[in-house]
Amino acid sequence: MTLSSVAAVSIAAIACGIDLRTRRIPNALTVGGAAAALVYRLATGGSAGALDAVEGWFVGLALLLVPYALGGMGAGDVKLLAALGAWLGPAETLWLGIYTNVAAGLMALAVAMAHGYLRQAWDNIWLLLSHWRVVGLRPLPELTLAGGRGPRLAYAAPILVGMVATIWLR
Repeated sequence: MTLSSVAAVSIAAIACGIDLRTRRIPNALTVGGAAAALVYRLATGGSAGALDAVEGWFVGLALLLVPYALGGMGAGDVKLLAALGAWLGPAETLWLGIYTNVAAGLMALAVAMAHGYLRQAWDNIWLLLSHWRVVGLRPLPELTLAGGRGPRLAYAAPILVGMVATIWLR
């Protein structure tokens, strides 16, 4: 395991612990993690390494920007994936996004089942798809993080699982 892998998994694990306790991911961790990745990648790979870090950061940001804009997740989750992308580079960040989304889907099903919310969750998905078909890709206030009443998933947990899977399956 490389130093950048250890750093990325450590950042994801710290974020997960904090997110589970407080439902927030601090900027010091996400912005600081991204800045540390940029410095490390510049020191170890020169300008090509720094460019790889910036590209990875942008890929991580892009992967969660739409769900954030639609009110489906917090900004800390977006910044965390971007920071991890800076450590991984763009190609591995795509894999991180895939593994994270698989983990998130499975965890969301488990949380919904544990809270007796599965039927309501499916109904909400259909309502959201219908809403988007009629008015376009816009938030539905009663189904956003701010307005929703269902159980919430601390998204740093599936990001951590996705991070471990990305490193393990490299």
